[in-house]
Amino acid sequence: MAGFEFFERDLKLATAGMEPETISKALAAFSRQELKRVIAEGIASPIYDRYVNGVYNAPEEAVKAPGPIVYEFINWPLVINAALQELIRRSPRRSGRYAGSFVVVVGGRTVVTDYSRLRADAEVIIFNVQPYTRKTETGYNGPGKRHFELSKGALNRRFNGVFRFETKYVDVPGGINPLAPYKLRRTTRRRAAGTPLTYPAIIINPVS
Repeated sequence: MAGFEFFERDLKLATAGMEPETISKALAAFSRQELKRVIAEGIASPIYDRYVNGVYNAPEEAVKAPGPIVYEFINWPLVINAALQELIRRSPRRSGRYAGSFVVVVGGRTVVTDYSRLRADAEVIIFNVQPYTRKTETGYNGPGKRHFELSKGALNRRFNGVFRFETKYVDVPGGINPLAPYKLRRTTRRRAAGTPLTYPAIIINPVS
């Protein structure tokens, strides 16, 4: 479990002078309690692997002090779904088209829908394929102003110290979605006709 040294240090303070068997029972109980807490608080995913004294999927009660009991959480489903929820609830909802057009990409060009299979060190990018996503983020279209930026702030507060969330405008390669990248039809003061738009995005990385 991330932060296990903190849990172990607490146990050493609380169990000084106790017999090894009693310490083992306390360690098992404490680990279960902390596991339940972090899942209930939405800090960690309910999907995880457990190692007790290095044995995969052994029960907590099998621990021999000082352990360890290690939980390896598969957090990507929790984190990505949380990010999508934040973005969707801040999106224009008149037709629902925009709210249903967010995509999740890894490796810069691979769209993923099964988040449980992502590597722990993956970089995840979430953007919206609708061509008016820039106008929505800047407030030009009215509802949805700063939906990426505001979602980033909420996510950084929730997953502080575990995942890092950034916002930036990204280039979208062809082949990800038929709607993207959108190319300007007319020359503007800043861009020539045919120039692909960049898209506002949330970029998610685990904190190492």
